[in-house]
Amino acid sequence: MSKTQSITIPDEVVMSKMYIIRNQKIMLDEDLAELYGVETRRLNEQVRRNKDRFPEDFMFQLDETEFSDLKSQNATSSWGGRRKLPNAFTEHGVLMLSSVLNSKQAIKVNIQIMRIYTRIREMLLKHKDIFIKVEQFEKQMMKQDEKIELLFNYLSKFIEKDEQPRTRIGFRTEKEE
Repeated sequence: MSKTQSITIPDEVVMSKMYIIRNQKIMLDEDLAELYGVETRRLNEQVRRNKDRFPEDFMFQLDETEFSDLKSQNATSSWGGRRKLPNAFTEHGVLMLSSVLNSKQAIKVNIQIMRIYTRIREMLLKHKDIFIKVEQFEKQMMKQDEKIELLFNYLSKFIEKDEQPRTRIGFRTEKEE
């Protein structure tokens, strides 16, 4: 393979490196570095040199709990050798990376990532009505569950009363007295 030819990365591989943290879709610095074909420290070096381009809504550093949760969620210890907590890049941060990384592969992968983000957003908007209906259905089911529970509570009270001996009323024969 020549130097001008770039590696094609399947969309599934890129999508597997997207996580949701702090209610945002993010990608980690080491995953992006791997996709771009650069070392993680080089990627972070470029980010540090261009700090003004990466406000907190573009990039933030994971805290210990988030990092630990992410590692356990992925059941991997491959991140164990890090000295610093990883940087997390939001969609805008990934887009900004293209302005600080100039390799052809980085630009190509960045375009691919942006297309994937767009497809995800379109898919969510396209199926928004389904999400709303599922939410409404879940609320109805919760109400039904409450009604069923109330019904069972009433039934259990009737069953408890049936177990107690009843006093007989009405006419009795001489043998029964």
